[in-house]
Amino acid sequence: MITFNDKPDQANIIRLNGIGQSYDGGKHWIIKGLDLIVEDKPNQGQFVIILGMSGCGKSTLLRYIAGLQKPTEGLVYVNEKLVDQNTRISMVFQQYSSLPWLTVLENVALSLQFKGVPKKEREEQAMEMIKMVGLEGHQHKYAMYPTLSGGQLQRVAIARSLVANPTILLMDEPFGALDVKTRMQMQDLLIQLWDKFHSTILFVTHDISEAVFLGDDIYIMKSAPSSFAAHIPIDLPIKRNRETKRDPHYTELVHYVEDQMMKVSELH
Repeated sequence: MITFNDKPDQANIIRLNGIGQSYDGGKHWIIKGLDLIVEDKPNQGQFVIILGMSGCGKSTLLRYIAGLQKPTEGLVYVNEKLVDQNTRISMVFQQYSSLPWLTVLENVALSLQFKGVPKKEREEQAMEMIKMVGLEGHQHKYAMYPTLSGGQLQRVAIARSLVANPTILLMDEPFGALDVKTRMQMQDLLIQLWDKFHSTILFVTHDISEAVFLGDDIYIMKSAPSSFAAHIPIDLPIKRNRETKRDPHYTELVHYVEDQMMKVSELH
């Protein structure tokens, strides 16, 4: 069992205890004995990256935290409250998740509508977020492809998530389907939003260079039965930009994480 918490006196924003996942009554375990603590860092937030081989359960962990799935065993807490079916934490997926029969404005304001926020107020809040993610002028377009590009649709999803809960943002390979240029633009945008909202972001990716560029902590999961096998703090400046990728230390970190991934992939 590996538990990561360097500052146990701090409040925890996310805590997973003794997590196990089996789909056949315990004959085979996808996840077993997994623990994770993400402490709260006010006025800074955290950018936590989860890496691992396909099928090890990375996306499943996000689903637990979002309240979309319950583990076979173990407990999941957000802000020290047990996650249940009433938990509402938004998730940004690789597949475009906007409702195509609604406009960009209506999609971003949707969570506020569910909370009972009056129309004028929710549209004002939604427009503020739409401006932040660079979609001003597109708010009355339907949120569908090809009316909007893939990058624009992911901006809609990020805006909707941040309007709903700027404290925690769950992202499951959100840039995996984007072209290289758009992916880099979205990485830059995400860093800017993180700096503004000081959110705790949990981000699943297979791209190691992306993980090092975005994250301040990287956790690597081993293959089934999965648990965390490595924790790598990323000692780059909190404020990052394109020049960060030209720093020799960034390149060293990418190579180090690659080596750790290969070691973890050999564990059974």
